[in-house]
Amino acid sequence: MTISDDDVPGDAPRVVKAQREIAAPAGVIFELIADPANQPRWDGNDNLARAADGQRVRAVGDVFVMTNTSGRVRENHVVEFAEGELIAWKPAEPGGTPFGQLWRWELQPVTDGGTLVTHTYDWTGLTDPGRFKRARSTTSDRLAASLERLAALAERGSAG
Repeated sequence: MTISDDDVPGDAPRVVKAQREIAAPAGVIFELIADPANQPRWDGNDNLARAADGQRVRAVGDVFVMTNTSGRVRENHVVEFAEGELIAWKPAEPGGTPFGQLWRWELQPVTDGGTLVTHTYDWTGLTDPGRFKRARSTTSDRLAASLERLAALAERGSAG
């Protein structure tokens, strides 16, 4: 597993990443990410409580709704999407403009049938200082925890 923090001079890391090879096909992994109802099962930040069924992401411009563990509802605006390969979203309050953080997942098949998964949290666009503390707490270790949980689910789901 590769973990990295790209530092912004004079500030905490604003782009954090974790990468891991998962012994499952990209399609299996992508379903766990693109269907928001699955996300609380693998969230390494322990921030996601629930999402309604039927919100499977299919394109840029889709919006899915999550409730976090503190009871706040977030609309997640999909800004990058390639089926089975890439998905990224920006959270916002319901009816609001995205705060500026970007959550990205990139999946690359590898020769043994597994998938190299890169998870990125980028808060370079975040301008509200009141959100900086929470953003700083999202470290590459937390992203790696999400990858570990995702791997456990995907590898179990693709076995057999």
